[in-house]
Amino acid sequence: MLKITEIFFSLQGETRTVGLPTIFIRLTGCPLRCQYCDTAYAFSGGKNISIDEILKTLLKYNTKYVTVTGGEPLAQKECLLLLTQLCDRGYWVSLETSGAISTVDVDPRVVKIVDIKTPASLESSKNNFENIAYLLPQDQIKFVICDRADYEWSKKIMDQFKLIEKCEVLFSPSYQQLSYADLADWILKDQLSVRFQIQLHKVIWGDVPGK
Repeated sequence: MLKITEIFFSLQGETRTVGLPTIFIRLTGCPLRCQYCDTAYAFSGGKNISIDEILKTLLKYNTKYVTVTGGEPLAQKECLLLLTQLCDRGYWVSLETSGAISTVDVDPRVVKIVDIKTPASLESSKNNFENIAYLLPQDQIKFVICDRADYEWSKKIMDQFKLIEKCEVLFSPSYQQLSYADLADWILKDQLSVRFQIQLHKVIWGDVPGK
């Protein structure tokens, strides 16, 4: 059984599959409290659902893309089994994780989207940098950047851990905290080999649950 906040069908708003119709499985609970969190409603509550029930629910949707997110999905140990069973059924599976919990046991078929928390998130002390050793070329590292200090810090972390050599790196402006244009200009001026991204779902629907 897993505690689930919601299962919904939407367009992927971020990462390499942005714009593609995707099923999102949002698990309940998170040990972090980032100041910009847009899913605080997933911190508690939820409903206990078996993996079999989850898999049956997915059959309603015509897509091969599934994203497991939270909260922090890896806070529930059964998440690892869910990820493997999704892969076994032929889904293209991505995992959105805060980077605070070890990803060592995540099925290698899963595309890991691993956050590195910046100082302005107020949770940078929770970063588990050991996860960098478990990155595969298909994976992505994400920095949510709130201000210029975050941007400079992120560049240093990229250099320190040679992240560009390991996988794709995403720079995302914190919603309504940093101008899209400012971050884009900084990236271009410094000629960084990162993918600039915004949250497409918020551009379309605003900051609403289940989208």
